[in-house]
Amino acid sequence: MSYTGPDFDPPQPRRSPLRRPLTVAIAALVPGALLGWGVYAAVGGPDDGGGTDRADGARTSSAPPSDGPASPTADAKPPTGASPSPTSAKPSPSASKSAPAAANGPLKGKVVVIDPGHNPGNSRHTSEINRKVDVGTHWKECDTTGTATNSGWPEATFTLDVAHRLRSLLEAQGATVELTQDDDRPYGPCVDERARIGNEAKADAAISIHADGSGTGNRGFHVILPGPVHDGEADTRAIVGPSAELGRRIAGNFVRVTGSAPSNYVGGGTGLVTRTDLGGLNLSTVPKVFIECGNMRDSKDAALLTSGAWRQKAAQGMSEGIVSFLRG
Repeated sequence: MSYTGPDFDPPQPRRSPLRRPLTVAIAALVPGALLGWGVYAAVGGPDDGGGTDRADGARTSSAPPSDGPASPTADAKPPTGASPSPTSAKPSPSASKSAPAAANGPLKGKVVVIDPGHNPGNSRHTSEINRKVDVGTHWKECDTTGTATNSGWPEATFTLDVAHRLRSLLEAQGATVELTQDDDRPYGPCVDERARIGNEAKADAAISIHADGSGTGNRGFHVILPGPVHDGEADTRAIVGPSAELGRRIAGNFVRVTGSAPSNYVGGGTGLVTRTDLGGLNLSTVPKVFIECGNMRDSKDAALLTSGAWRQKAAQGMSEGIVSFLRG
C-alpha cells in the first residue's frame, strides 16, 4: 500500500455560513485533501461502507437496523441488551493494566486524557444517566448506554478495550495518561464531567473513543472536531485550531495503520466532521477530539471492531496521531 505521508489532508465538506471561520482554519491545515486518500484507495484500500452514531449527540444518518432501534446519545448512543463477547473481545490482563511510563520517552512531561465512551454500568442506572446537564449551548442527558453490534456486543466494552491499549502505547512513550473512567464507578461520568477531567488534568491532548450505531452499509471512521462555541460555560475558541490539527493527525495515522476508509456517510470522504452540540467538546479547554472508529451495526465494520488484532491497530493509529501532534 502506498501512502503519501503520516498525516491525512482531506478536503473539507461544505458547511453552513456559521461554520465558515472553522472551514477556513481547517482548509489551511489540510490543503489538497482527497489526494492522499485517493492514492490509498487506488492501490487497494478496504471495501467502502459506513455507519453513523456520533460520539456526543444525535445521529447524523439513520436507517435503524432491523433488530433494534438506533436512538440518539448524550455524548454517545442507544440502549443495548446483554451480549455475547466475540473472540478477543476483552482486553488481556496486560492490555488493561497501566504500563510504567518511560522515564525519558519522547512524551515525558506530556499529559493525555483518554475518554472511553460510555460506562459498562450505564444500562443499570438509566435514571441517573438520563438526567440533564448543561453543555453550554443547551441541556442534554448526562450520558447514554451506547450502541452495540447486531449480536449485542456493547460499545462500552469496545471503547474501554481500545482505551487500555492506547494508554499502554502512550505510557510506553513516556506520557502521563488518565482515563475518565475505567469501569471503576457505577455509571458515568456525565459528559460535562468528562470534559472537566481533561481540563483539570491540564491535558496536552484529549480523545474520546466511540463506535457508531448507524444503518447497514454505512461504514468507515470519522474524527469529530469542536466547532467555535461561545455560550454559557462553553468557550471553544482557543481550542478549535489545535483540536483540528490533532484530529487531522489522528485521522491520517488511523487510515495508514488500520487500512480503514474514512466514513462514507458523514464528512464528505474526509474523515473529519465538525460539531457544536457535543458537551465533551463544548466544555473542553484543552485540545480534544472524538473518534467514531466504525459502525457497529454494519456486519463488515463489526467484524473489525470485534477483532482484538484490529483494535490494537486502531489504538496504534490513534497513538501515532497523538504522538505526532504532541511532538509538533
